[in-house]
Amino acid sequence: MSHITLLDWIIVGLSLLVCFIPALFFAERAKKDTSEFFASGRSVPWWLAGLSMVATTFASDTPNWVTEQVRRFGVAGNWQWWAFALTGIATVFFFARLWQRSGVLTDLEFYELRYSGKEASWVRGFRAIYLGLFYNCFIMAMVTLAASKIANILFGLSPWQTILITGVLNVAFAAHSGLWGVLVIDMIQFFIKMTAVFAAAWFSLVEVGRRLVGQAEPLAGLKALVAELSKRQVVSPRQAEPVLSTIDGTGQPLLDLLPNFSGTPDMSELALMVFILPMAVSWWANWYPGSEPGGGSYIAQRLLASKSERDSVGASLFFNFAHYVLRPWPWILTALCSIIVYPDLASIRTAFPDADPALIGHDSAFPAMLKFLPAGFTGLMIGGLIAANSSTILTHLNWGSSYLVHDFYRRFVSKDRTERHYVNAGRFMTLFLYLFAALLSFTLSTAQEAFQILLSIGAGTGLIYVARWFWWRVSAWSEIAAMVMSLITSLVVPLAFPGAGFATVTLIQVAITTVSWILVARFGPKTDPRVLIEFYRKVRPAGPGWETVRILAGEPKTVGTGSAPWVAWVSGCLMIWASLFALGNLLYAAGDSSRVSMAWLAFGIWVVSGVVLIRAFQVSTRGAT
Repeated sequence: MSHITLLDWIIVGLSLLVCFIPALFFAERAKKDTSEFFASGRSVPWWLAGLSMVATTFASDTPNWVTEQVRRFGVAGNWQWWAFALTGIATVFFFARLWQRSGVLTDLEFYELRYSGKEASWVRGFRAIYLGLFYNCFIMAMVTLAASKIANILFGLSPWQTILITGVLNVAFAAHSGLWGVLVIDMIQFFIKMTAVFAAAWFSLVEVGRRLVGQAEPLAGLKALVAELSKRQVVSPRQAEPVLSTIDGTGQPLLDLLPNFSGTPDMSELALMVFILPMAVSWWANWYPGSEPGGGSYIAQRLLASKSERDSVGASLFFNFAHYVLRPWPWILTALCSIIVYPDLASIRTAFPDADPALIGHDSAFPAMLKFLPAGFTGLMIGGLIAANSSTILTHLNWGSSYLVHDFYRRFVSKDRTERHYVNAGRFMTLFLYLFAALLSFTLSTAQEAFQILLSIGAGTGLIYVARWFWWRVSAWSEIAAMVMSLITSLVVPLAFPGAGFATVTLIQVAITTVSWILVARFGPKTDPRVLIEFYRKVRPAGPGWETVRILAGEPKTVGTGSAPWVAWVSGCLMIWASLFALGNLLYAAGDSSRVSMAWLAFGIWVVSGVVLIRAFQVSTRGAT
């Protein structure tokens, strides 16, 4: 990028120093033992755990992916991830404290606490490899792909050069400082990243104002942007280059926050994919890191590292509001501006002739918009993009190595070595994971492709990660059936139904996989009653699904969770979505006065649901330690 100045590079350097230098002071704590290296000694306060969660899910591929959704499907395309608020808020009020009570170091250790027999050990070991190596590296490959696209457009770097530069930075700090270092880096990087994306949206609007009305001002740009895009709709979302036309009711209006349910068959498929499927099925049926039904992966890692039940609940609640409310609109505004500046892929290629054509996609439009940042802010954005990459990669390196070392190597290969040995093994595994993810990144082409592959692999497994907390009949064999059928259906269903859309294929996968594991749970081998009794006494799960075990344990009947968690769940989701609608319509009102009433309505729902949530939260956490 030719307009990068000395000031920009100074700001980049300062951003790196501010982020990474504090983490160096945690090296002594990290090498103490695996509890410190992988779980920060179980003493993390709620605000630090929550900031780390939201920083981790803000990866370098996230704004790229959101930009692709907006350009291809309109703003409503974001329901593919907004729907997962249902999962996130459920984790807050139903699962966070259960994870804390379990006392495990990793969420995979849960398997030998909840299930019995060799099958429990087999599931733990298999998922340590499956999630820690393959699934985890696939996610890091997505992030690495995004970093490669950004660096190629901004600096003309090849993927290998990007991988080498980011790898040295990330692997060194992940191996050196453990989870404490990751948490501190995440906290600082969150604020840098948010400042950077707000700057990107601001100056994108300035450029749009200059182009559309000759006024290089953000408010003028916002008014002109809304006025111009209010006239446009997507009419061919399936094509690699979506066709835009004037609004006639047959397509998806670009600015609408809900999909068009009454348009053409293409629009019906779009509504099914981006709204109906996520809202009705995906949030409970699909396993996706950061939005796992029942909690899991690095979310569970932060919950287990929290110093109390109350801290784990507070951390997950803060994460969900920051994740869904604070972050989306700067990305969306930048994506909408990119439609004006770069209406098609050819215009991006023309603007960046030195970029690799193979890396250019609609997800490239976000880094392409960064050319309009002035001196100083360019450096801040580069620092923010490095932070976005590092916060996610560092977490996945630590999380993945915890699985491979604690849940596989220590459990099945070498059981009686010193704590220092296992910490060093974790450091070696950190390097190996990054190298594997880097190679895997060369097999991917776009953020959307990678996102759909991840959902496909986990389709139908999500419900079991909820049910195992509430129904004693769920066994290790049930989880084996879910994993096997999910993998088989991800390969077979697309072949059996050629031409079917992603949403249709996913629904078939979910149905087959869910029925399979429920049948195994109901009629297959049962978990040893002694293990179930011990689990019940330790974790204290509620609900009628544990009544049989309660009686075997001779325990008095427990008081149910009551209605407070359910009320908190519903009101929390409403508050998040109302916030999105209120902010969106308020922004749109700059160029369309008819949006003001919708903004006020959404704001009213936000206030009411917020009051209800606060009261329900107080009741549901009463008695938590």
